[in-house]
This record gives sequence, structure tokens and C-alpha cells, in this order.
Amino acid sequence: MATQQPANALLIVLLGGTLAVSGGCVGYRAGAGTLYAADVQTVYVPMIESRSFRRDLGERLTEAVVREIELKTPYKVVATPNADSLLEVRLLTDSRRTLAEDGFDNPRVQENQLRAEVLWTNRRRAAMAPVATALPMDPVLGGVVGIAQATPLIPEAGQTIVSQQQLAITRLAEQIVATMEEPW
Repeated sequence: MATQQPANALLIVLLGGTLAVSGGCVGYRAGAGTLYAADVQTVYVPMIESRSFRRDLGERLTEAVVREIELKTPYKVVATPNADSLLEVRLLTDSRRTLAEDGFDNPRVQENQLRAEVLWTNRRRAAMAPVATALPMDPVLGGVVGIAQATPLIPEAGQTIVSQQQLAITRLAEQIVATMEEPW
């Protein structure tokens, strides 16, 4: 009987300690869901405006961004501007330069660089301006993020301009969706 009382006391102390520790972690979230805002369920992604002379680059980037959002975030992309958040992207440049040439000045390695501006607005937290056809994305707004993605083109390895450009679009879309993560 005497050994049962210390065991009961130890059990009560352990139970009390467990409740105290777990009570302190009530607001703590764990897992991949903590990377994104919990108050947002839907995202509206308007067609990406492209300042490039290459055809369909804005449309291809829009498709890649929507695919990344659906794949890697808990958000649902909707076709209405009345969504919980708005992701605006402007493709600024699409440039290509030669990195290496052979003895006859033929390009052997080229680099394609895509640069974009991203503005993600959480309408649940911030007041939102009405959606206009040409919303100026000035740095004054405070949320504009500049993103660049460079990918090499090596024709001797069997790589085509189209495959290299698609790789750049996919990687740029991954970076755009990464800007939607919550700050630490």
C-alpha cells in the first residue's frame, strides 16, 4: 500500500506536467499547412500581362502558376475576382544571351532569363482596391516582389528552345507560388 501512494503521486505529477506543456501549445500549428495563410481558401489569378514579344508566353506562365497553386498549396484557384486573395503577375522581360561560343562564333551555350513582378493581396487582411483592367503595380504598394529565372540552353545536348523556355516558365511559376508562403 505504501508503494502505491508514491506511484499515484508520480502519475498525478506526470499527468499535470503533460497537461501544462500541451496547454502551452494550443495555438501552435504543424505540417505543410503552416506555410500558407489559414484565412484564405480561394485565389484569383488574372491572365498574366506579358511585355515580351514572344507569343503566348503570358498564357503559358498563367497555366503554370495555376497548376502550381493547385498542386502545392491548400488554395483553390477560382475564375471570379471576388476570391479571398488576388495574385497579379506582370512578365517584364524575356531576354536571351550567349554564354559560350565555338571557334566560328556559333553560340554553344545560351541563357534565357525571365523577369516578373508579383503582387499577392490577401483580401481577408487588407483593404483591396477595385479590380481594374490596368492596376499599376508600383513599389509604393509595398507588396511587389521581383523574381528572375535564368535557364541555360545547350543545343548539343538535344535541348530545344521550346523545352528550355518551358523549363524557365515552370521554375518561374514555382518561385511565384513560393511568394504566397506566410513569413516566419
